[in-house]
Amino acid sequence: MEALTALQNTHRISVLVIGDVMLDAYLIGQVNRISPEAPVPIVDVQKQNKRLGGAANVAMNLTALGAQVHLAAVIGDDSAGGEIQHLLDAQAIKTAALIEVPNRKTTVKTRVISNGQQLLRVDEEQSHNLEERWTEILITRCQKIMTDEHIDTVIFEDYDKGTLTPLLIESILAICSEKGIKTTVDPKFRNFNRYTKVDLFKPNLNEMQEGLGIAIHKESDVSLAQAVKRMQEQLEPSISMVTLSERGVCFYAPEHAQAFQRIPAFEREITDVSGAGDAVIAVASVLLASDVPVWQIAAVANLAGGLVCEKVGVVTVELERLKAEWDNHAKVLAALMNSK
Repeated sequence: MEALTALQNTHRISVLVIGDVMLDAYLIGQVNRISPEAPVPIVDVQKQNKRLGGAANVAMNLTALGAQVHLAAVIGDDSAGGEIQHLLDAQAIKTAALIEVPNRKTTVKTRVISNGQQLLRVDEEQSHNLEERWTEILITRCQKIMTDEHIDTVIFEDYDKGTLTPLLIESILAICSEKGIKTTVDPKFRNFNRYTKVDLFKPNLNEMQEGLGIAIHKESDVSLAQAVKRMQEQLEPSISMVTLSERGVCFYAPEHAQAFQRIPAFEREITDVSGAGDAVIAVASVLLASDVPVWQIAAVANLAGGLVCEKVGVVTVELERLKAEWDNHAKVLAALMNSK
């Protein structure tokens, strides 16, 4: 299926997102003076808001694309956890596998913003691995969803906050393999090497460097190709895709005519990179479920990541704008791919 057709039929796709959820809080105001107590700016807060972050933001992006979404995660028995549940309900994201764990703090990231720029971020969290009894409950809930519902793709959204334990990863991958459900991964560092033989593995450049324990020359496609091939051989995904910030995205797919390719980014007015990776994995997962050609999956996901960077804070991709962007750039990108 071509990418544009897939984007027009996203309502047919059902996705289970498993991972670390968090609450993104914003204090937005103006700086007019420096504190007499220390050489730091004083922010006169004029607006506050709270948004879904982490795996919950991936779920939000999927909802914005029109997909049917289930979210499996843990929250604490605190006000932030309650706020996450409220925000998920408001977006009609299904939360049968959202578990409240006593005495575990919900992750909250508070950003202080003035004149469109982030001045400070304050994190509140507990990132130790989830206890085995709660992990087993989460696995059981996920298995029930995958048994009772039609699920096209499972996304592992890993922020190293402890939800995705080795037991959970191994168990869910086995269930997906048994049921023929596609798997995509947005990894961090702790579990990087545990995601083997998935359908799509999508680190960013820094995560790939840390995960492989090697130095990569970002400006060299030869260095990138060597690293991605090494990752491919080590983890054996069907597709490896790496986001490269201003250099775009590269992918390695053994079944593709030319296994390694890099797709450049289009120039944009970058305001805030927060949440770009969430948009990329959401779009890539939906297109993968629709059997879109690999280069188009990478290209459209790359466009999505760029679009959300044009706005302040963690925001979701806009489906109509994404379709328009792809319509504008598809011929240029196709010519580029065919020239390689």
